[in-house]
Amino acid sequence: MRFSNKVVLITGGNSGIGLAAALRFKNEGAKVIVCGRNLKTLSTVANENNLLAIKCDVSNLEELDQLYKQIANTHGKIDVLFANAGIYKSTPLKETSEVFYDEIMSTNVKGLFFTIQKSLDFLNDGASIILTSSVLNQKAWEGNAIYSASKAAVRSFARTLAVDLLPKKIRVNAISPGPTFTPIFDRLGLPEDKLNEIANQILSSIPLNRFGTPEDIANAVLFLGSDDSGFMTGGEIVIDGGLGQI
Repeated sequence: MRFSNKVVLITGGNSGIGLAAALRFKNEGAKVIVCGRNLKTLSTVANENNLLAIKCDVSNLEELDQLYKQIANTHGKIDVLFANAGIYKSTPLKETSEVFYDEIMSTNVKGLFFTIQKSLDFLNDGASIILTSSVLNQKAWEGNAIYSASKAAVRSFARTLAVDLLPKKIRVNAISPGPTFTPIFDRLGLPEDKLNEIANQILSSIPLNRFGTPEDIANAVLFLGSDDSGFMTGGEIVIDGGLGQI
């Protein structure tokens, strides 16, 4: 029960890695709030798992303000912030549009930055902030220039914001997952045979010869959120089956 009576906020907590972490935090005693953009999914998550779920698009700064005010009114200050909300899309370089660029950057970079900035008055001193980057912040895949750049920015934020928050003893660290089976694959809009083809190509490049699971990533999130990682800030944990390391 490492998180008994601790308040944990998870953005992008209505599915995949965010939801897996939410359930782990809850099982270890935390009061967990999840937020996301999909109201239907949030309602299902709230009803099935007895979690407080709040609709919030992190790229909308007014919605972020309302999110923190609601949490302050119901739970007080936050001990762990898992800034996990993000989107994945790829496109060939020549076909990359301004709309595509803005969509990725608005959520993955702008949304994450202001999620943290606007949380500052609502975090306890000594809180832990965990950011979701990606192994693609250091490994190049064709068609992923914008996504990779957005996740490299997230990795940079873990360093720079950790310095800014030293006076409040707030630690900031990043997780960088490799290929992980989450609902994000279903949102690519590709036919099943194409998804299977892509999955087999990716699998052949993973030294451990399997995809990650949301639970694999949640293990690292809980470590970073707990006092077990109390001597770690500005750092990164890569959970990628060896993809970016070997």
